[in-house]
Amino acid sequence: MIGIMSRPRPLPHDPIAEAHRQWVQHGWGSVADGMALVTSLVRAQQIVMARVDDALKPSGLTFSRYELLQLLSFSRTGALPMAKASARLQVHPTSVTNTVDRLEAAELVRRVPHPSDRRATLIEITDAGRESVAAATEALNVEVFAEPGLPPEQGRQLLELLAQFRHDAGDFAADGVKSPAFPSTSRPAGEASAGTGSG
Repeated sequence: MIGIMSRPRPLPHDPIAEAHRQWVQHGWGSVADGMALVTSLVRAQQIVMARVDDALKPSGLTFSRYELLQLLSFSRTGALPMAKASARLQVHPTSVTNTVDRLEAAELVRRVPHPSDRRATLIEITDAGRESVAAATEALNVEVFAEPGLPPEQGRQLLELLAQFRHDAGDFAADGVKSPAFPSTSRPAGEASAGTGSG
């Protein structure tokens, strides 16, 4: 069950399917499937983000702030250079700066001098930041990630399709975007899964 707290009543018909019909009717049949695909991706993102926002609401975090805190918590030292955080989050440095400003005001991160590069600044997660991201992660795991809205096999298929889409769009350069990038989480009892990469 998808738990969008403020979810409106479902429409009686699929508006994207109706838009597809209209595009075909108006002579744009050659691109109607592409229009429906793009529109569906945008709408799916809205649905997912509504669930994420609901799960994060008690923590007071936005998803971008959550992502940065989680990235820092995964790093070996709890700190990363601003430029590396920007690259890993795939956002413009200005956006990272704005996010850090908000998190620093909330005392969830702090800026510290780089130990070996005077030109660089490290973003370091605080104890309060670790507590906040841990609570937010628990909420996301229970309310969103455990049941993303598709059965596991379909979810893996969609994940591979989206990875291929992102790869072909130049989002990343690694080869083998299917099973090597996203190994199955099904493994024999007692076998530990690989940890998330650290910085």
